[in-house]
Amino acid sequence: PAFVYVVAVFSALGFLFGYDTGVVSGAMLLLKRQPSLDALWQELLVSSTVGAAVSGAGGAGALNGWGRPRLPSLLGSALLTAASPGLAGNNKETLLAGRLVVGLGIGIASMTVPVYIAEVSPPNLRGRLVTINTLFITGGQFFASVVDGAFSYLQKDGWRYMLGLAAIPAVIQFFGFLFLPESPRWLIQKGQTQKARRILSQMRGNQTIDEEYDSIKNNIEEEEKEVGSAGPVICRMLSYPPTRRALIVGCGLQMFQQLSGINTVMYYSATILQMSGVEDDRLAIWLASVTAFTNFIFTLVGVWLVEKVGRRKLTFGSLAGRHSLFFILALGFLLSAQVSPRITFKPIAPSGQNATCTRYSYCNECMLDPDCGFCYKMNKSTIIDSSCVPVNKASTSEAAWGRCENETKFKTEEVFWAYNFCPTPYSWTALLGLILYLVFFAPGMGPMPWTVNSEIYPLWARSTGNACSSGINWIFNVLVSLTFLHTAEYLTYYGAFFLYAGFAAVGLLFIYGCLPETKGKKLEEIESLFDNRLCTCGATDSDEGRYIEYIRVKGSNYHLSDNDASDVE
Repeated sequence: PAFVYVVAVFSALGFLFGYDTGVVSGAMLLLKRQPSLDALWQELLVSSTVGAAVSGAGGAGALNGWGRPRLPSLLGSALLTAASPGLAGNNKETLLAGRLVVGLGIGIASMTVPVYIAEVSPPNLRGRLVTINTLFITGGQFFASVVDGAFSYLQKDGWRYMLGLAAIPAVIQFFGFLFLPESPRWLIQKGQTQKARRILSQMRGNQTIDEEYDSIKNNIEEEEKEVGSAGPVICRMLSYPPTRRALIVGCGLQMFQQLSGINTVMYYSATILQMSGVEDDRLAIWLASVTAFTNFIFTLVGVWLVEKVGRRKLTFGSLAGRHSLFFILALGFLLSAQVSPRITFKPIAPSGQNATCTRYSYCNECMLDPDCGFCYKMNKSTIIDSSCVPVNKASTSEAAWGRCENETKFKTEEVFWAYNFCPTPYSWTALLGLILYLVFFAPGMGPMPWTVNSEIYPLWARSTGNACSSGINWIFNVLVSLTFLHTAEYLTYYGAFFLYAGFAAVGLLFIYGCLPETKGKKLEEIESLFDNRLCTCGATDSDEGRYIEYIRVKGSNYHLSDNDASDVE
């Protein structure tokens, strides 16, 4: 019961993480109509939470010295609780500050989860429990998309409820953390051995803990000797070729996970659907929930496949599928651009008004300018009397002047207004592309970078290696989410997705040459997979039956051949 409680509380943190990162997709469609946010401010509001999480994650490492679950997690939950009401601010600066505080809380709290779960879990459940945390993250994103859809009917204040609802699970979790036991491993490190034994016994129920307790204690003593005698761990990792290669592979996987566009899809899914021609905000938000549900369901598929297919094949196949699906997305936007409605009506701007938008000849050209919108009439299914005019700076739901300047007159004058999208019959290609993209991503490139990073480092380098690779993931997460809208503006919508497809192609070459198969191998064997040069590491998985055993004798590593290892046995 004690262990179930621990896992439930920490898995709920994954849910909160997923909710806060997923809710922004739908909220942005309503937000950009309220304070009239330009592309830069939209990118800042999306990426600020992730950027602040980087700082929070770094701070969590220092705070871990005060206790594994308590201080970092209490502080993280308190920050989330305090920030959520602040999201109801009436200006974009206040909103940005709230998102920054939320990100700081997420970073501090979330970085505690994998460490704590790894330290309190039985070895046979550790990998499965880490995957459960990932499931809760995707579940939180799906729930956020449903909340977005439910509140999308409140055009004025719906975004406040979307963002502020995170306070409820944050408060619940805050009190849940108050009763969490400390990590037995952390207690042993601090010399509190009796308390550590008592807590470990409570978590294991009726199981004998003597062997596990002695193993933890011996490993900690060995780690302290290693770290104390050889300088900083990161310097040792970089100077020792196998760990240096493992670090490059681990960081490379995290980098390509982000560069191939996953958080563009998750953070901007509703925006992408609207860009593709879905006119109604509410429909775009509900369709985005379909993509979030796909991500959640196919993460379950990954749990089943990882031990059957293997890490290398699953990762390679996942990225190959994503590469192909980005081409489908790009071709969908390219097809829409090829049949983009022609501008047939050139209105004369009133005296003193901006007339730069009237120079465009096609709707897609008009949409790439964030200051312009598309005003048109319909004759059955044909667009007529179409024009490109400046958008109202106070609200993107109407034009600055002309036939579409007053939203209340649209129905009476039978005119339509489009901002950030062109009317097209091919909008379904974007939804299909997003769903198929996540079908390939969720089982492989979603969890595998985290799974591989938990396996490829020796014990003395595991924490540092995972910290470095996680940092790379956050950094490129910020980079991609902060630049997507401007990338789409300068390269066109289809050009942006062709760019991500190019990144995925480079990632395929990296995985093929550098990622070895770790399925079913002992930790001692995994280190030997990186004895070869970096770009030949991926070939070692075909060299079945060959491995090097390691034994530790008085603190030294001795390499034994297969025959020697048999003699030792």
